Amino acid sequence: MKRALLTRFAHGVLLAACALTLAACGREESSTSGAAFTPTPEQVARGRYLTRAADCAACHTAKDGAPFAGGAPLASPYGTFYGSNITPDKDHGIGNWSADDFYAALHDGNARGKRLYPSMPYTSYRQLSRADTDAIYAYLMTVKPVAVANQANDLKFPYSLRFGMALWDMVFLKDALPDASAGQSADWQRGRYLANALGHCAECHTPRNVFGQLVDAKPLSGAALGRVVATDITPAGLAGRGWTAADLQTFFSVGIAPQGSAFGEMYPVVHLSTQYLNKDDVRALSVYLLGDTPPAPQPVKAVDADAAQLAAGRSVYLAVCAGCHGLAGEGKPHVAVPMNGNSTVRQADPHNLLVAMLDGIDTQKFAGLEDMQAMPAFASTLSDDELSQLANYLRATWGGQSANVVAADVKALR
Repeated sequence: MKRALLTRFAHGVLLAACALTLAACGREESSTSGAAFTPTPEQVARGRYLTRAADCAACHTAKDGAPFAGGAPLASPYGTFYGSNITPDKDHGIGNWSADDFYAALHDGNARGKRLYPSMPYTSYRQLSRADTDAIYAYLMTVKPVAVANQANDLKFPYSLRFGMALWDMVFLKDALPDASAGQSADWQRGRYLANALGHCAECHTPRNVFGQLVDAKPLSGAALGRVVATDITPAGLAGRGWTAADLQTFFSVGIAPQGSAFGEMYPVVHLSTQYLNKDDVRALSVYLLGDTPPAPQPVKAVDADAAQLAAGRSVYLAVCAGCHGLAGEGKPHVAVPMNGNSTVRQADPHNLLVAMLDGIDTQKFAGLEDMQAMPAFASTLSDDELSQLANYLRATWGGQSANVVAADVKALR
């Protein structure tokens, strides 16, 4: 039923959009201004900082690829998008773009006459100031041009018909995003800009409706776009898993906090972006997420669970986990994070915990001397029953969550 509804809507979008876009077919928009763009060294340096804050490399640099040459895949329910080449190469990149062209792409989703998909988060970047987009453009014009052709998106029908985006933008593109926290301080205002505009946190952490638009009523409340679910980072969601402003600052600066380390899609966010933010911006980002009056972090609550069930899970834990994570779940520095109070263990939804156990986690290199050894995948060595028992032991013992994971939950994620 849901698929049929989505298909009917998409067809309607395409028909309506035709009337709006046929006149523009075959025509490429040019710059709105022919004025020469001469950046200053200070503007280029600021643009480098902002490019990191905006996490451009995560989508525009493929694994083992040249910086900003595109090709990084972004899986979604609609198909796979690929980051484009944003080096100053004149054939495949943005070497022929003006600063006005660049601003139009980030502000309006209009890449010189071609409508962008919101996989390029112009829905968030729309809030960027013109001075900041000019600075980012100035920096990108200084990186090495790379003659790498852009990889075509691999999208399901009818999402592959790009001109439907004209109507989508008319209906869903907004000038600002709703806030999940409350505040008025200078730090909160700066953090709002960092989170909602530059960091585009909502693009992953806010759920989407059937038509792919962000659900305004649930900002930053968590969303399932990829293999690892983007968690609830509202003030209540963070406090419920024990986060404080100080812990968030450590996490964004280093990648590791008492609640665990960045993994999944958050690892490149820290590795490529937030570790480079200055102390003031890290503080501001943390203030915005929790609000000017942050809720108190919640302790792990006691949980009643079946003793026999927990005993089975503890046996698995002692056999394959305790060597790294410790007998009492205390973890080992530079080896493995604690399980006691771990943010993933404390999530009500066991999805990310099960994915981590099934898939493992690659070696993580963090800021300075911090790192975490690779965690092995247990998909081929532990059964569905064993993994469900292990998950229940972790959740009930150190996460304050019900021991309600069953073997079918594990099987569904294999």
